[in-house]
Amino acid sequence: MEKSNGQRVILFPLPLQGCINPMLQLAMILHSRGFSITVIHTRFNPPKPSSHPLFTFLQIPDGLSEAETRTHDVTLLLTRLNRSCKSPFRDCLTKLLQSETAEGKQRISCLIHDAQWIFTQSLAHSLNLPRLVLNTYKVSFFHGHFVLPHLRRQRLPPLQGPITNSEQDDPVEEFPPLRKKDLSQILDEETELLDSYSDKILETTKTSSGLIFVSSCEELDQDSLSQARQDFKVPIYAIGPSHNYFPGSSSSLFTPDSTCIQWLDKQEDRSVIYVSFGSLANMSRSELIEIAWGLSNSDQPFLLVVRVGSVKDAEWIETIPEELMERIKEKGKIVKWAPQQEVLKHRAVGGFLTHNGWNSTVESVCEGVPMICLPFVWDQLLNARFVSDVWMVGIHLEGRIERNVIERAVRRLLLEPEGEVIRGRMKLLMEKVRRSVKQNGSAYRSLEQLVDRLSSF
Repeated sequence: MEKSNGQRVILFPLPLQGCINPMLQLAMILHSRGFSITVIHTRFNPPKPSSHPLFTFLQIPDGLSEAETRTHDVTLLLTRLNRSCKSPFRDCLTKLLQSETAEGKQRISCLIHDAQWIFTQSLAHSLNLPRLVLNTYKVSFFHGHFVLPHLRRQRLPPLQGPITNSEQDDPVEEFPPLRKKDLSQILDEETELLDSYSDKILETTKTSSGLIFVSSCEELDQDSLSQARQDFKVPIYAIGPSHNYFPGSSSSLFTPDSTCIQWLDKQEDRSVIYVSFGSLANMSRSELIEIAWGLSNSDQPFLLVVRVGSVKDAEWIETIPEELMERIKEKGKIVKWAPQQEVLKHRAVGGFLTHNGWNSTVESVCEGVPMICLPFVWDQLLNARFVSDVWMVGIHLEGRIERNVIERAVRRLLLEPEGEVIRGRMKLLMEKVRRSVKQNGSAYRSLEQLVDRLSSF
């Protein structure tokens, strides 16, 4: 850490795996630049203070019951969190500021909160506290908060009726590189609640002192960043991929199974397909079985992560037939959670079958691992299109999850000339993104601007 600059930054992450990790990575970056760090967090999914002994952690009640924390409806969960955390967060932040004034402690520079906390605007304004918004999505998807409500309200195709086969691959002009069949999945949600939530995210962001994209850089999002600067009209800092500043750092809410690294050590170079669908995606029992059969039939070694509770109506993998489990033992390993960055860095990993959450997508790019894209919802559909159609560093799976499709994709990526071409493109993209966080790179310059901005408050 540089010598303390006498300023403290308050961070307020959303209590989801894909949001806590990037926020704490930002905290480490700012701490290395001389800022002291205080993290306000909920009782639900708390970070681990022992992993960051130099930070101050303050827990607030979130009012959620055990049943409410187990919901698979993320929008409903976020709505409940925003409603129940408003008062406890206000009390906590007010006490912090009063303590600073009374005791002459380090000056609180600003508040940085996740974009999906939508109640912070009036509170920070009333306390005369500068407020910045942190976003963990791809820039183009976050900018989609402008576009998606409009598309819903206009009731554009495909909502008017079934899409014909000839229309399936038509582009969505307002939201490239999505296709109409992708948009139908994104818009197939309860519209009123989502549109209201999107509007509040936009309002909270446009009235902030700045917008931080912690997992994006010009090399991954140049056009989208230009458009976002025009529309949000606040300073924008694309400083990512943030984990590249402190390689190997992680703040997982789940306990990784380190035996998978020992298993990888026994495999040949670039021979293993790594399979993980993140911290939120869920699948049916039949989908898990189809994926497992496809991996087994590919005759390639595979590391499969099945999160506890991620298979509907099952605790873990007990629904996989005994015959299939015997076959899996020959070539595969199944774990409940894996140290993903360490896995992707491993010499044995040749491909990543992923849901294309943005954090996972960026981590794969940073390690030069080509992808097989199996998106489930939301931003994953957009990220997968960038991987397969724009950067051309992955294979996109569409339609129903079937074992023969999984098997074919694994073999294409790991064994056939097509895979070598994809791997070559991925290497070039990896090198561009890695350069961005080095001195004079685009993300590094943006970080310098952010530090200057925070120091000026």
